[in-house]
Amino acid sequence: MLAGKPIDEWISQYEQGHQHPLNRASHTIGIPMIALSLTLGVVALFVRSLRPVAAALFGLGWAFQFVGHYFEKKPPEFFRDWHFLLVGLRWWLAKVRGRV
Repeated sequence: MLAGKPIDEWISQYEQGHQHPLNRASHTIGIPMIALSLTLGVVALFVRSLRPVAAALFGLGWAFQFVGHYFEKKPPEFFRDWHFLLVGLRWWLAKVRGRV
């Protein structure tokens, strides 16, 4: 449950805004890059040499997202509702598990 809606409903709505094959592919690559960058960013608080890696992954991951939306011809869902920033990773996990 996220903001009063079941996660399946969020994922379904997210899915509607990500129909173009290039957008889906770019999100399949970009979302885990962003997630990894955030994890490395926490570790980089203690290991300074990881900071450039975390920053590069973060920037590239977001570049993939926006390139995908260029092909989709729709703005990212989180422009309408910030909760979609959390839904993208759940969508990716569902996709990897074959549930999308």
